[in-house]
Amino acid sequence: MAERVTISALGHSGDGIAETAGGRVFVPLALPGEEVEIERDGPRGRLVEIIKPSAERVAPVCRHFGTCGTCALEHLERGAYLEWKRGIVAAAFAQRGIEAAVEAVESIGLGSRRRAVLSAVKTAGGVVLGFHRRGATEIVAIEECPVLAPAIVAHLPVLRELVRILLPPGRPARIVVVAADNGLDVAVFEARKPDRGALERIARFAADGTIARLTVDGREIFLNRRPEVAAGSAVLFPAAGGFLQAAAPAEAALAETVVAHVGKAAPVADLFAGIGTFTVRLAQRAAVTAVEGDATLIAALDMAVRHARGLKPVTTRRRDLFRNPPAPVELDPFGAVVFDPPAAGAKAVAEALAASKVAKVAAVSCNPATLARDARILIDGGYRLVRVKPVDQFLFSADVEVVATFAR
Repeated sequence: MAERVTISALGHSGDGIAETAGGRVFVPLALPGEEVEIERDGPRGRLVEIIKPSAERVAPVCRHFGTCGTCALEHLERGAYLEWKRGIVAAAFAQRGIEAAVEAVESIGLGSRRRAVLSAVKTAGGVVLGFHRRGATEIVAIEECPVLAPAIVAHLPVLRELVRILLPPGRPARIVVVAADNGLDVAVFEARKPDRGALERIARFAADGTIARLTVDGREIFLNRRPEVAAGSAVLFPAAGGFLQAAAPAEAALAETVVAHVGKAAPVADLFAGIGTFTVRLAQRAAVTAVEGDATLIAALDMAVRHARGLKPVTTRRRDLFRNPPAPVELDPFGAVVFDPPAAGAKAVAEALAASKVAKVAAVSCNPATLARDARILIDGGYRLVRVKPVDQFLFSADVEVVATFAR
C-alpha cells in the first residue's frame, strides 16, 4: 500500500530518511524537504512518486542512474552534495567526541575515475557487463558512465567481447580496469583458464594499441607495455587488478596534504604503502621506510623506486601490519609516520603510535568511521588533531576519502 511521507534528512548511504509513526524509513533517490509517495517494506521505502520536489534536485548526468547501484546522489545539487559528504566526516568524528574543523570537500570532475571494478556474466542472451543494482546481486548493463575515464567507457564493447570469449555461461566474473597513462590495464578474475582457441581469439586484442596489459586470474595473457601512472615527478607501476587510488586528481590532493604536513620531518615511515603512492613523493625530501603486506604491491613499489631519480634512500619491508603491528619502540626513530590502511582502519598501528615518540602523523582513509576511531586513540595518546581534509574521490557515491593530520 502506498503512503505519503516527508523526507527530513539524508542517511550516510545517500538514502532519504522519513520519520513516520511506524518508524524511520529509508527511501533511495529521495531528498530532504521532499514530499513523496512510497511503498514500504519494513524500514525500506520504494519511491513511487515525487509530490513536492526539493529545490536542490537536479537532472542526473547518467541515463543509468537509479538502476545502477554505484552512484547514489547524481540528483543532488553540487554544493549540497559536497556539504553532505563533509557532514558525514564531521559526524564520524563527533561520534568519537572529537570536535574537528572539517574542511570543505575537495571536489573532482566527471571522467576522472581511472580505476573501475566491473561485474559481468555470460547469459543465453549475450554478455551483461556493468555494475550491480543497488542492494542486489543482479548486474545492470551499462552503455555509458560519466564518472569513468573516457578511455574505459570507449572500451566497454571490447571488454564485453573479452568476457564472451573467457567466461562459461552463468559464471559471474570481476573485471578490474585501470586507465593508466600509457594505456588500459585489464585484469579479469573468476574466469576459466583460456584454452588454445580462446588465446588465439584474444590475441587480436593485443593489436589494440590502447590496451597495455591483459591478465586473467593472475596469468599475464599479453603485455604490450607495462602500465604506468604519474606520481609527482615519479612513476608508479600498478599491479594487475591491485589497489590504486581511484582518481588521479584525488590522489594528488591527498598526497599534497600528506607531504605538506610531514614537511621536513625525517626519516619517514609509510605504512600500508601499496605501490608507493606516498612513498615516492615523501622520498623526494627524506629517507622513507615503506611497509606493505601484499607481495605483489611491494614488488610494484620496489620497481617504482628503482625507476625514480633523485629520491632519498627508500627501504621496503613486507609485513602484515594487522597480524604483526609495529611496537612503539620501532616507530620512535621516525620523525613522521603516514598510514593508509584498508577500510577496517589501523587500530593497532594507532595504539602503537599513541605510545610512541613520533612527532607527526598523517592518516589517510576511505572510511571516516574507522579513521575517527583511530584519531580518538591518537588524541588520547597525546596528539593534537591539526587538519581534516575530505576528498571526493568516489564521485556521486556515499564514500569519501579523508586525510587527518596530527602533531604531538
